[in-house]
Amino acid sequence: MSTPPPPLPNSRTEPDGSAVIRVLSYNIRSLRDDTAALARVITACAPDLVLVQEAPRFFRWRKKLARLAAASGLVTLSGGATASGPALLCSLRATVERTEDVLLPLTPGLHRRGFATAVVRFGGVRLGVLSCHLSLQKDERYEQGGMLLDRLAGMGVEHAIAGGDLNERPDGRTFRRLAADLQDCRATAPWGTEYTFTPADPRRRIDAILATRGVEVLGCGVPHAHPGVTETDLRAATDHLPVLAALRVPVS
Repeated sequence: MSTPPPPLPNSRTEPDGSAVIRVLSYNIRSLRDDTAALARVITACAPDLVLVQEAPRFFRWRKKLARLAAASGLVTLSGGATASGPALLCSLRATVERTEDVLLPLTPGLHRRGFATAVVRFGGVRLGVLSCHLSLQKDERYEQGGMLLDRLAGMGVEHAIAGGDLNERPDGRTFRRLAADLQDCRATAPWGTEYTFTPADPRRRIDAILATRGVEVLGCGVPHAHPGVTETDLRAATDHLPVLAALRVPVS
């Protein structure tokens, strides 16, 4: 884990109008850990979009999420309590076209789930974005996977990404359902390290970034030894490791 990964492409606009963007997916455990370490990790990854899970949902949740965004050089895009935990942050490079927070059907006795969604533009590129935190219960999780695919298909954009805490490994039924329609970015272009849970002893990949087929994946993985990201901060920030991807999104 101490060997630096090869450089991940920086955000930029290509001569053909396509956009290279960095996307980070991160379960932040309701900011119950070291928020300064969390902000340092996010800042070092230099993302254009952050797909957050377990954003604050209770007392002054908007202010808490806005503080994290500001400490990371970003702004709040959507989500939080209104999506039951998922949220989206973005850099000023993104132009927001629209946002929508979606609450999923409630199964009695289980935690309410939702999606934070948006359509954003980077220059002439339009991109649908969705952050999710799927159920711990396998049958509900499978149904939510189908809802995720339906939501992306209904966003009215050619290119889209989804990311989050799937609560399932790649060989699971829901993960395989999603990867049948979308690119599993880590499997498409491995970069960094693989496992996302737990930071102290990572043995499982249950967090992922997924993209529609027209998006080119330039690299995706856990940013261990990425410049500015330290092992100490990764362990202190939250109980998951982040997933960072560099993507080239073509003009629609």
